Amino acid sequence: MSTLSEAWEYLTTAQNWIGANGITTATFDGGWRFAQDSIIALTLEHLWMSFAAVVLAVAVALPLGVFLGHVRKGGAVTVVSSNVSRAIPTLALLTLFAASAIGFGNNAVILAAAIFAFPPILSNAFTGMADVDPDVREAALGQGMTRFQVATRVELPLAVPLIAAGLRTATVQTVATVPLAALVAGGGMGVIINTGLATQRYGQVLAGAVLVAGLALVTDGIMSRLQHTVTAAPLREAAAATA
Repeated sequence: MSTLSEAWEYLTTAQNWIGANGITTATFDGGWRFAQDSIIALTLEHLWMSFAAVVLAVAVALPLGVFLGHVRKGGAVTVVSSNVSRAIPTLALLTLFAASAIGFGNNAVILAAAIFAFPPILSNAFTGMADVDPDVREAALGQGMTRFQVATRVELPLAVPLIAAGLRTATVQTVATVPLAALVAGGGMGVIINTGLATQRYGQVLAGAVLVAGLALVTDGIMSRLQHTVTAAPLREAAAATA
């Protein structure tokens, strides 16, 4: 049987989606519970780790980028920190975390993925705020608005499209990176690939890669729609005109 055939068989076998024991009813809440090794359970775990990593990155990078962009200072620091974060391999971080008090498992993956998601959020937030037309900013100050009001009511709305683009990039990158969790005893969809490699079932490896790629594409589509939604119509029209 070829690798493609094995991958197709893996993806079309219902038992792989719900686990060896099938679906069972969870007595504590009456809802559905899937076997831990099922595709559905691993996908949900994958999404949770990705979500936690992005939220952690946003909590640190977004306020910092918005503030530095508003005051028009720290551009060099922003570039350096972003480049350093990008230069550090995620697998190297996972290895360092595994050897530290953080240890193996999902927590190490979430932290490493958050560091990986940090650069696009920080750089886009800074650029979006810093690139607001100075005349617009001065006009708002001339109308009697405080600096805080200028930042939140004028600069931030104008920076939203670029901020959303950074969040989209960070989210998709995180979803594509989290499969490394399986290398440090973590969960997520990387378990499918890692198990296939360990058992020399390369069709399963291919199926896992297809699932991860599909999840990343779906995530990108959702984030693209979100970016379009939060961007004001005049800004969308202006972007289309310059495209």
